[in-house]
Amino acid sequence: MAGITKSTLCVGLLIMMMMAISSPVSAQLSVSFYANTCPSVFDTVRAAVRSAINREARMGASLLRLFFHDCFVNGCDGGVLLADTGSFVGEQTAAPNQNSLRGFNVIDTIKAQVDRACGRVVVSCADILAIAARDSVVELGGPSYSVPLGRRDARTASRDGANSDLPGFFDDLNRLIQLFSNKGFTAREMVALSGAHTIGQARCDKFRGRIYGGTNIDAAFATSLQATCPRDPGNGDGNLAPLDPQSPNRFGNNYYQALLNRRGLLSSDQVLFNGGSTDSIVTTYSNDANAFSTDFANAMVKMGNLSPLTGTQGEIRTNCARIN
Repeated sequence: MAGITKSTLCVGLLIMMMMAISSPVSAQLSVSFYANTCPSVFDTVRAAVRSAINREARMGASLLRLFFHDCFVNGCDGGVLLADTGSFVGEQTAAPNQNSLRGFNVIDTIKAQVDRACGRVVVSCADILAIAARDSVVELGGPSYSVPLGRRDARTASRDGANSDLPGFFDDLNRLIQLFSNKGFTAREMVALSGAHTIGQARCDKFRGRIYGGTNIDAAFATSLQATCPRDPGNGDGNLAPLDPQSPNRFGNNYYQALLNRRGLLSSDQVLFNGGSTDSIVTTYSNDANAFSTDFANAMVKMGNLSPLTGTQGEIRTNCARIN
């Protein structure tokens, strides 16, 4: 180290320390993120979700779907909660979301309750949605799983991203596999996450083509739906039918049993069991509820880690539908 003076070493060390302080550090999500700032967050969200589902059992499925549609577009950042206002164009009016997503009012109610308990700029809307999705699954009889926290809310949304990244009601198997692969999921994880359709309902205009012209559908099942969903477009488009006719408000593996019997409501459901590469996975889940629950829970944790904003990124919204 000849030629290097003590003062030079001190200056160099100081510069390195300043660089370390100023460099962004990738914050990690943690189950205990709010342990000191909002220790009641899990209990508050759980109670509010239970109340919402008691008022309307369908709400559990709606909150779960809301979380999925958030995470698949630019990550789990609460972007889907931002409403269109003036020049701001959000994701709610994208084709996969319009007249379809619901539960925004429940998230707003939970946010208000959490804020009253812990302060307005402590818990993000993105984290509230993540917890609410898990609690919805549990409340309807599904598996529990850890929800690491520390997400921050986006200041932007992407209608184009929602249109391009979200699965469609009429997608074929290859398209579904590719869309999930784009987010880092295997075909097995895609089939497991599709099991979210064990709860909830769909509109007539999303399954009309299947019950009147589908080729891989049980005839009696199709006929039973035609009274709810008339053939002519524009007639009864908003009429609802359960995605899982056996147990529409109970989380379980009946969804996969329905697929084996060609009773999937949506085309994008039945393609999972239609002589293709995922048939064996559907069969496994139909016979083994524990395998489905385990894989679903693991896939949900993985989905919750899709590109979250952390540290000083984004913001903590005071109103989930508006940027601050």
